[in-house]
Amino acid sequence: MSHLPPNIKNELGLVHVYTGDGKGKTTASLGLAFRAAGRGLEVLMIQFLKPPEDYGEHISASRMNNFTILPLGLDHMVSKVPKKEDVAVSEAALAKAKGLMHSGAYDLVILDEINVAVSWGLLSAGKVLDVLKNRPPNTEVVLTGRGAPPEIIEYADLVTEMRPLKHPFDKGVHARMGIEF
Repeated sequence: MSHLPPNIKNELGLVHVYTGDGKGKTTASLGLAFRAAGRGLEVLMIQFLKPPEDYGEHISASRMNNFTILPLGLDHMVSKVPKKEDVAVSEAALAKAKGLMHSGAYDLVILDEINVAVSWGLLSAGKVLDVLKNRPPNTEVVLTGRGAPPEIIEYADLVTEMRPLKHPFDKGVHARMGIEF
């Protein structure tokens, strides 16, 4: 049963950026994904720097028929000087995102941690902008991650900067299952 009001897809097509040093960028995009999927929209999240591990969002998305998460990152951290393999994996993830975005199968596409991939030199802002500018109409896109480049901020319709005021990590509390992952 579809929960889509008439013409809802005609209202889609904005670009969101969730950036900043604070916690909650991916979480905010997941909240949007959950809302969109609940309304019957087809949702895709491409995770650029996260390997296929047992994250809570993967478990939840697997229980929904209209929310797909593709973790396309490597199983290691990228060094300050990116290796060719790291660049190739990010470029392949961007190509996959572009292909799936252009398939017309998805209404909301989340490019999780793509801003970090750009800031680390794994992707160019120009290549990301090319994908955004040439996407099908009525495709809503969210880009997450610290260090969003100025060109992407300028192009976006909505930009939210997460700013840390206080974090339990500062007291020695590490990432907790079900809360941070």
